[in-house]
Amino acid sequence: MLSPKALLAVGFSLLAIPTAFAQADVTTLATVPTTPAASAALTLTLESASNIERRTVSYLCDDDSALNVQYINAAPNFLAIVPVEGQSLVFATTLSASGARYVSGPYEWWSHQGEATLRDLMQDEEAEPLVTCTEASNTP
Repeated sequence: MLSPKALLAVGFSLLAIPTAFAQADVTTLATVPTTPAASAALTLTLESASNIERRTVSYLCDDDSALNVQYINAAPNFLAIVPVEGQSLVFATTLSASGARYVSGPYEWWSHQGEATLRDLMQDEEAEPLVTCTEASNTP
């Protein structure tokens, strides 16, 4: 039986549906293309005893790229949607000594005090991050 505090329902659609974000119980998180000729949408429904918080953080990275990362906080579920190699990947939070650490497949997104790194966990432990980023300031 599912807890009333956390319900996770995943639905796939073969129709191309634009990505929409809303601060509500139903949140469409990402549209991920499956092939150049077709696309699919992933919809997650998160229920929480508290408000569902969604925020976008812009990062400037050391390879001169910019990343817009979506953070979805719906206790006890904490997610980050990070663009990796042209796809929006859904990362789930995991244990961290400091900062916020998220994983998706072989990737790790770790943010702490305005700095963030993206790593491929399949690489050697001493390997450099794929990218290191700094949170962009929203003040003029």
